[in-house]
Amino acid sequence: MVKVNPTILRWARETAGINIDDACHKLGINETKKLTARERLLVLEEGTIEPSRPMLVKMAKHYHRPLITFYMEGPPIKGERGQDFRSLPISYPNEDIALVDALLRDIIARQSIVRAALEDEEETEKLNFVSSAKMSDGVPRLVDFIKEILKFNINDFYKKDSIANAFAYIRTCIESKGIFVLLIGDLGNYHTDLDIKAFRGFALADNFAPFIVINDNDSKAAWSFTLMHELAHIFLGQTGISGASDDFQEERFCNDVAGKLLLPDEELKRLEIKDVTNKSDLMMQITAFANDRNLSCSMVAYNLYLSGEISQSTWLDLNDAYRNLWEENKRKNRIQSNEGEGGPNYYIIRKHRLGKSLTSFTQRMLAGGMITTSEAGKILGLKPQNVQRLFEVQSWK
Repeated sequence: MVKVNPTILRWARETAGINIDDACHKLGINETKKLTARERLLVLEEGTIEPSRPMLVKMAKHYHRPLITFYMEGPPIKGERGQDFRSLPISYPNEDIALVDALLRDIIARQSIVRAALEDEEETEKLNFVSSAKMSDGVPRLVDFIKEILKFNINDFYKKDSIANAFAYIRTCIESKGIFVLLIGDLGNYHTDLDIKAFRGFALADNFAPFIVINDNDSKAAWSFTLMHELAHIFLGQTGISGASDDFQEERFCNDVAGKLLLPDEELKRLEIKDVTNKSDLMMQITAFANDRNLSCSMVAYNLYLSGEISQSTWLDLNDAYRNLWEENKRKNRIQSNEGEGGPNYYIIRKHRLGKSLTSFTQRMLAGGMITTSEAGKILGLKPQNVQRLFEVQSWK
């Protein structure tokens, strides 16, 4: 009979960013007359006592690892996750970093199933635009190339009646080219919400099944910018994770591309701020300008900085102010939501976050016998028995 490897128990806890005391609390391990809670967990990790099946299930849940991991001969080799374009403070919580790592593992596993299914289809063609650009080509050239490939029209984006529909327009343009776009802000429940400081977007640059993941805990007005930013990484052939900073050259380049795609220089010139003398008036003008075009206020301010209309210190000050406003509004909306009657159907929300492209692909592959129900569940982040129910609900309006 295969036994649990105690070495992996400790490795799984530590890579989840959880210390012994917190692990005891999460796993429901209490002290006894003979042992403290810490000692009870340590004897499990040392192999003196083998954990029960229910305890292993709890560990798998809180350490964000498949149950089978605990029976391996040793810790698995860390998979290729691409470049890390984030700049996190030394004091940033290890558990939050571990949550993002768990998400990356999950997305890479989903992508591998999708890619394998696509490779089995004889008609699948390589996406030549992936890895087709270089930073040395310059921002303007990549902007023009992306617009050409996507058939993206900025006026169509501006004319949409809401920020949500404007984002849907971009998402449709991108998904129609074979890129899967997902909205994910947790690992299945609110206890695992992913902070945008740790994760804003993620790109898997692949010639057959490229993925873009956006942290939907961010402002909806920022989703379009993040999507274009990650798209630039795809064109550059860069697999990696992006945070809220732009300390890396690659991040600044992709920010510039996204900014020029959504707010061309000629459009920015329509915003007259030369006679504005105080921060409050400047914020009001930027907000009105951004709202008329379904843009993020912070992004408009960023483009003003790039164009030399405002200083870096003013841009940083405005960015902080807009962030504080958004967080306050988010807090108020959460309170109102808790007092209300509840939101849309779970499966409708799930379908929206997965996107039409991934949902339709999975349904087609399952119907054609190219993937199993279990594989479909893995791709969609659902239990196999709930896959059909997702297919049956109407999409987000």
